[in-house]
Amino acid sequence: MAKFNGLKQRRTMKMNDRLMKALKAVNSLSGKSVEEADLKRHRSAVEWAGHLASPKADISVSSFRVGDIACEAIKPDFAHNPQYAILYAHGGGYICGGLEYSRILAAKMASATGFTVYTFAYRLAPEHPYPAALEDGMAVWEHLIKETVRPDHILIAGDSAGGNLALCMVQQMLSKKEALPGGLILFSPWTDMTGIAISYDINKDKDPILTREYVMDAARVYVSGAGEFEDSRFSPLFGELKGLPPVYIMAGKNEILLDDSVRLRDDIISAGGRAELDIEDSGWHVYQQMPIPIAERAMKRLSAYVSSLIYGETKNSD
Repeated sequence: MAKFNGLKQRRTMKMNDRLMKALKAVNSLSGKSVEEADLKRHRSAVEWAGHLASPKADISVSSFRVGDIACEAIKPDFAHNPQYAILYAHGGGYICGGLEYSRILAAKMASATGFTVYTFAYRLAPEHPYPAALEDGMAVWEHLIKETVRPDHILIAGDSAGGNLALCMVQQMLSKKEALPGGLILFSPWTDMTGIAISYDINKDKDPILTREYVMDAARVYVSGAGEFEDSRFSPLFGELKGLPPVYIMAGKNEILLDDSVRLRDDIISAGGRAELDIEDSGWHVYQQMPIPIAERAMKRLSAYVSSLIYGETKNSD
């Protein structure tokens, strides 16, 4: 049995390596940049990918608005617990992504947790640089805690730039001594906009999704002269980490933002907080979006973590 499992693992790793190479090739042709024509094509491609890839079965999707912000509620059709919710901020470097793109991970989280997942189309840079996205995120949060679910029964989640936004939102709540969410769920969060982490160099030939050039271009148009990249308004890794609710971080070993997750976990623990880091050896940046076995297993681990956090139960995540 051990020999069979070892063979199966090697085959899976080879399949994932081939997939990473294919993704890297596709991304190299997509012309990702912040130039107007390039950005328009990339935004359209991201939303179309979300339309194709988001799970359709066993969830219900409803639309609503918070002021001018378009939002969705993704509810699981089975084993639904209406007393808890997730507020999810999508990734995309603060320059692309929307409700279609959000639906991929939102639907998976809804099915994994049994909670309604709320998403929102925050304003994007370069048309709307900092603090537009943060203002939109806080507006949706305040709407939910007034109209829907008590603060400590909401988990705030985000991937990549959405992870940055989720963490910045909670740090703002801390600074204002406001009610906090019950926890944070971060997928490959972008926590340091300086771009100096060693994982940028170690994984530059492996990461199939991101390049340093793309990340720094996105940082430049998001910050747009409002401050330095190391400012905690943009790089929450350097902000207040004491007093955060429990944080669950997922990352792929082959991504250039890996150190953003590792350093965040270490610094939260050093500040006396609770943080757990799940690194997938065969994974890459937000690999959970893909319809592949390692993503399915990741969502099972997420389900087990949330069950332990909320109900005090430990599920078998195998």
